[in-house]
Amino acid sequence: MPVFMSSNIIIAKPAIAHTEPWTLAFFRWGLASLILLPFTYRELKRSLPIIRKNLKLLGFMAFLAMWICGAIVYLALKETSATNGTLIYSAAPALILALEWLFRGRAVAMRELVGISLAIIGVFVIVTKGSLGNLLSLQLNSGDLLFALCTLSWAIYSVLIKKSQLQSISTAPLFTILAILGTLILAPFAVAEMAITSSVPNTGEVWMSIAGVALVASVASFLTYQFSIRLVGPSIAGMFMYLMTPYGVGMAVLFLGEKLQTFHYLGFAPIMAGLLLATLPASIFRKKASA
Repeated sequence: MPVFMSSNIIIAKPAIAHTEPWTLAFFRWGLASLILLPFTYRELKRSLPIIRKNLKLLGFMAFLAMWICGAIVYLALKETSATNGTLIYSAAPALILALEWLFRGRAVAMRELVGISLAIIGVFVIVTKGSLGNLLSLQLNSGDLLFALCTLSWAIYSVLIKKSQLQSISTAPLFTILAILGTLILAPFAVAEMAITSSVPNTGEVWMSIAGVALVASVASFLTYQFSIRLVGPSIAGMFMYLMTPYGVGMAVLFLGEKLQTFHYLGFAPIMAGLLLATLPASIFRKKASA
């Protein structure tokens, strides 16, 4: 899941440069819907009564995940750096844990808090290149505030996907209806944007970029994320978002020719240690303690 999610910016790079935010998000989720629909049509048809009953909830979730965490992310990237965005988005797992604690009464173990702290430290090391001066020089702007909104939206979406009334819909059909609703919500904004800016994807490279985002960063990432939420819950699934930073760096090395430096390794170590500490079964720690 974090591999697929962190691929978004790399795959979408040509499209972001030549396509406006709502237009890109519309084509991304529209194409994702077309990819999913042939495989999920029958299950969607069987789930229509549940979908109709929970249409407002599903519409709100699509707004959070596809409108805010889709178009607004692309808009924010026009106003701020990917470094700032990555740093702000790293708060998502902690927000998910806080929302679960506030609204579901989920107990938070000390090892989870320590694990989250280690992972955040690792993310800080990577995005600031191991320099305190770089951290202090980061300046907030409108793009950073938009990323903060996206982070909160993602955390809320992650908690809502676990709602009991949605559990009777399997992962793929549930994601398909969310993608369709997201496309419909984005459509009027994309049409208005294309009419005002006359910016329509018109090259093979841009369309290949949009297709890659739809298939990998949309279908693959969301399906694996929602499936992992069903298996282990939003808190643990959300913690693996910390891996987006080192995975993103790794893909930048492979596909963009960037070089690994010492701070990358220094940041990756606490991220992995924090993930293991926060997500390993509690029984392992109980056995160690009794031994």
